[in-house]
Amino acid sequence: MAVSSGTVEHWVDECQGLVRSLAVRIHRKLPPGVELEDLVAYGQVGLVEAARDFDPDRGNRFSTYAYYRIRGAIYDGLSKMSWLGRQDRSQVRYEQMSNEVLSLESEAEQAERGGSAADLRWLRGVTRALAVVYLATQGDAGDARGVPAVVDESSPAGPAAAIRREAHEMVHRLIDALPPEAGALIRATYFEGLSLQEAGRRLGMSKSWASRLHAKTLQHLAHALRGHEISA
Repeated sequence: MAVSSGTVEHWVDECQGLVRSLAVRIHRKLPPGVELEDLVAYGQVGLVEAARDFDPDRGNRFSTYAYYRIRGAIYDGLSKMSWLGRQDRSQVRYEQMSNEVLSLESEAEQAERGGSAADLRWLRGVTRALAVVYLATQGDAGDARGVPAVVDESSPAGPAAAIRREAHEMVHRLIDALPPEAGALIRATYFEGLSLQEAGRRLGMSKSWASRLHAKTLQHLAHALRGHEISA
């Protein structure tokens, strides 16, 4: 459905407070050198794109749709800051990909949820997907793929770190076993730092198709991890 330019302008004006609120919230978690106004500018880009792409016939509220687009645009901008430390980059990547998961789930939720049982299934699905995202993006001082280095199991944190390393390694083995298209998408987004849109473009698919493949692949990986007794 095409919307008028006046409607788009109204949506953009209506959500100015949301842009700044999200920028401030994210800014609090970042190193001192990151400028708040840079985050606001990234968020404005996401807001304008949200207003341009929003389809009111799908039943979502614009503010909900815009929330994830604004948040995603801010993290997309942060991911391109080359001077961030490794730990900060890992956290930004986690937040960026988590936002993609929650955005897609938010859209599906409008059509599919109904009742407490459906709510519980939805929550479990999101939790498991986010656990896979965490394992794929987080690494302390590990290898190029984010797998933590060898740990000292005699230290107090050793057993937990060893379990985390095992989970990391399992995720990467499962990614290596994915079908070519799904594997290429996951490697591009998690290990090369591309956005889903950029990764989809490389693979010749639309952003929406890349998002659906991403969500489906996370579900597959989460199910496989549970099969190896590694749960969310």
